[in-house]
Amino acid sequence: MKALRCFCFCSLLLLKVSAGFGDLRRPENVSVDSLNTRYVLRWDWPHETAANQTVTFTAQYLREFRSRKDSNEKYWTSVCVNVLEHRCDFTGAINYKIFFLLRVRANTSQQSSGWVQISFCPDEHAALGPPSSLKLSSIKGDLEIIITDPLSSTNQSMKTLLNNRLSYLIQYWRRSEEPQKAKVLETKNNLVMLTELDRQTWYCVRVQSCDGSHNKSSVFSDTHCTRTEGQMPYWQIFLYFLISLLLCFLLVLLNFCFYKMFTLLKNTFCPAIQLPDHIQELWLSDSEKPQLLAPESPESVCELLVMVSAELDAVAVDEHSNTEEQDSSTHSRHGSRDSGVYSTEEDTCHRSDLQMSSRKHREELHHGMLLELCA
Repeated sequence: MKALRCFCFCSLLLLKVSAGFGDLRRPENVSVDSLNTRYVLRWDWPHETAANQTVTFTAQYLREFRSRKDSNEKYWTSVCVNVLEHRCDFTGAINYKIFFLLRVRANTSQQSSGWVQISFCPDEHAALGPPSSLKLSSIKGDLEIIITDPLSSTNQSMKTLLNNRLSYLIQYWRRSEEPQKAKVLETKNNLVMLTELDRQTWYCVRVQSCDGSHNKSSVFSDTHCTRTEGQMPYWQIFLYFLISLLLCFLLVLLNFCFYKMFTLLKNTFCPAIQLPDHIQELWLSDSEKPQLLAPESPESVCELLVMVSAELDAVAVDEHSNTEEQDSSTHSRHGSRDSGVYSTEEDTCHRSDLQMSSRKHREELHHGMLLELCA
């Protein structure tokens, strides 16, 4: 009877454990975030649990060759036990050259999930870092590059761990150009001298670490720039002189053009010499032009205009000439003083009549012109 009770209790316990394994979900997206000899196991667990339960995680590792043995559970080594973070740092726990099995599971106070397991070898899978430092210096027109190897978590050179498989890809270019036009140099040396460079020119350099056996390469290091030394070539000095001379000429030409344009605009809108009045009247509007009649006065304004007729004067001169000819013939015909006096008096009367008729004719013309102007 006692044995039966023990059997029932064990059966219920096994059922509880199996139910616990089936209910709790496993971690997802398990991967290793690695760089040189730093290894961090990461995972996701986007599932929900009961309000009164806290989910923790346990991570372990095992050398791969031991996984082939039976009852290998005792060889698994725990690195993180019941941690709340979704990460576990394996740095310093595993060797760089050996294959390992890494696994993780979720835990609660009552149950645990199944294990999620991945295979990992740092030598093949770990990312390679760029050089830890880079120094540039100009020596007699050349560039000297000093490269420091990438370092492990214990500050050991990665070249030692890689058995001298580590190499470097160097890119260098003029700072005025784009990095896509850079020249490339591959080397395993930590001291490199770049030659055949232009003097007094800025150059930029960046370096990438490479492992040819596993086809791994790092990101590029930070870009460093420096200027080469040495005397500038004569052709370059002459070129700079021509450029500066051309700029000066363009500056003078630009100032001259501005001056001419300013003078033209000034003479056009503000001329120093005024135009005559009869030309300026052509530009005046109808309201500004002088008018004979004032627009506000209804009465006509008349002014006395004296005009001398050239034809009338010519007629008077002709009559006067005819009179003188008649006087001359009269004097020749009568030789006595009395007849001469008579002839003179007659001529004087005739001239007076002629002047009176001419004056009358002028007054009539003046009166006619004044009537026309007033009309």
